[in-house]
Amino acid sequence: MRVVIIGPAYPLRGGLATYNERLARAFREAGDEARIVTFSLQYPEFLFPGTTQYSTDPAPTDLDIQASINSVNPLSWWRVGRQLRRERPDLVIFRFWLPFMGPALGTIARLVRGNRHTRLVTITDNAIPHEKRPGDRPLTRYFLPQNHGFVTMSRAVLADLRRLGLKQPARYQAHPLYDNFGPIVPKAEALRRLGLDPQFRYLLFFGFIRAYKGLDVLLQAFADERLRQLPVKLIVAGEFYEDAALYEELIRTHHLESRLVRATDFIPNERVADYFSAADMVVQPYKHATQSGVSQIAYHFERPMLVTDVGGLAELIPDGEVGYVVEPTPKAIADALLDFATHPEKEAVFEAGTRHYKQQFSWSEMVKALKAVAQPEGKL
Repeated sequence: MRVVIIGPAYPLRGGLATYNERLARAFREAGDEARIVTFSLQYPEFLFPGTTQYSTDPAPTDLDIQASINSVNPLSWWRVGRQLRRERPDLVIFRFWLPFMGPALGTIARLVRGNRHTRLVTITDNAIPHEKRPGDRPLTRYFLPQNHGFVTMSRAVLADLRRLGLKQPARYQAHPLYDNFGPIVPKAEALRRLGLDPQFRYLLFFGFIRAYKGLDVLLQAFADERLRQLPVKLIVAGEFYEDAALYEELIRTHHLESRLVRATDFIPNERVADYFSAADMVVQPYKHATQSGVSQIAYHFERPMLVTDVGGLAELIPDGEVGYVVEPTPKAIADALLDFATHPEKEAVFEAGTRHYKQQFSWSEMVKALKAVAQPEGKL
């Protein structure tokens, strides 16, 4: 098949870009042609919460990436849509994570459909956004109905699509493994590279810091007096995508500074292996969620996990086999962290669990799912 993926990719940075680039490679591994059409401007600067939208890594040399969509310039939407309508690819895969992108993607989709050949499928990260804003529903409805099918990476999003009244074929397929950050680093080496004291055990909170990800809940849990007595530190690795004042106040109030390792800049791809390989456990204390790519990085590096029982997180983390699934409260999180810290033998059990379960998260299965929902009715 001739496949075009529309969504973030180099020179943009972040998990969506990493995913889309890996997906393009997966299509090529399956024998298809694949290229990516990404954004020349993803967000206007005043709407972007981080320091920069752009990667400092070298450009991938094995991928065909065209940066031509300006999210706020309708002329670019028309150019891309008309170009793809003429090219007649067999499959266009959109990435939808935010209603703000609805006008651009919806216009492109309407134009491409006009060739009556190309099938349109969207990987739907969120049908209903985590952080709701006025206008979300009409922006979403402008785009999603234009698709011939959907793939979601959590069953909660699949249910949201049906609640929105969308009847097209849709399938749940687990988020594939992030296997593009290099091999596992020996723990002693990872600690040395990060300048961390090997006398401590380390918990890792990883990724952009936003309200729904629950770092405030984790800080309250980490303030538990039972944990304070143990040689355990918390690594916070990720850039603030909101005001840091709330978190700084919690750190001061609970006197946590000496128990934290701060890495609150964007973590480049070449450093990801060090942080995960140094961690004894990866903690995702989300207040609500759909799916999380962090889990799939942790699986790749065979790290035990603690996740909260919200959205689709628990679908991928068998409780007691690869880690803990708990309620999103400070006490429930603290209880699980205490159990892990005082029973070091569980780390080996959970590591073995990650090695077992990670085998099911294949990119080839994602490719098959996308092709399946793209088929005209009756040809599945």
